Amino acid sequence: MFKDIRDYQILFLSLFLIVGIGTRDWTLRPELIVIAIATCITTQLIFSLVISRWSLVISPEPTHIKPTFNLRSSLITSLGLSLLLRADHWTTMVLAAVMAISSKFIFKIGDKHFFNPANFGIITVLSLTSDAWVSPGQWGEEWWYGLLFAGTGGLVLQRVGRWDTTAAFLGAYSLLEAVRNIWLGWTWDVYLHRLMSGSLLLFALFMVTDPRSIPNSRIGRIIWAVCIAIITFILRNYFFLSTAVFWALFALAPLTIFLDTVWFAPRFSWQKQAEIQEENHSLQISQVL
Repeated sequence: MFKDIRDYQILFLSLFLIVGIGTRDWTLRPELIVIAIATCITTQLIFSLVISRWSLVISPEPTHIKPTFNLRSSLITSLGLSLLLRADHWTTMVLAAVMAISSKFIFKIGDKHFFNPANFGIITVLSLTSDAWVSPGQWGEEWWYGLLFAGTGGLVLQRVGRWDTTAAFLGAYSLLEAVRNIWLGWTWDVYLHRLMSGSLLLFALFMVTDPRSIPNSRIGRIIWAVCIAIITFILRNYFFLSTAVFWALFALAPLTIFLDTVWFAPRFSWQKQAEIQEENHSLQISQVL
């Protein structure tokens, strides 16, 4: 239906937001969603204008000016913040949104940013303010949430081609929790309880797989995802940090640059990926006919 894969992400994240508000007892204020969306779009637009103006200064030729405004990217970031972050004051949400979008333009090597924008915004306000929090258990443990996330996330990952990252993260984390469960002599319902988290699935399917900020090569992605799983396991079980996955992703984000240097691979492009999907779709139609 959609040519750009990000349209699916926007659709599904919006669906999750609606489902969460409608079926869970969330302390989510609608005005903060509007503020997050407006701030992300405005910040993206400001940076785009500044970069375009700078391009004119260093290269007056119009053919050298590359527009950088990306509405889809800012919408995805704002929806991610709305799903995960809670705040008492609107200024906290503004700070999270500004820092999230800014990180894409400031913390980059070449043309690649290495922090996940929404995650960067969340960590910023958790560190600098006293009224921001993340509720990893906000989805509860109902099985149908898992099916919803896995189905929609699988559709996106199949088109993006980043299943390896999700599989490596969930596989490594599940194995570590299983070993710990056996070591402590706990029953397997305890193990399932620790894994049946909607927020964990959301993180594994939609955040840790951001193709623009994770390693380009498959081996790099697998190593990176396993490292995040290990840090998450340690922070959660030995430092009792409920937001362990977000801190692990933040801490290991710069590792992406090193892994891209060791294992070189072409950088992901939304446009190229859409062209590949279009070619595959046309090929399937021709084979059927």
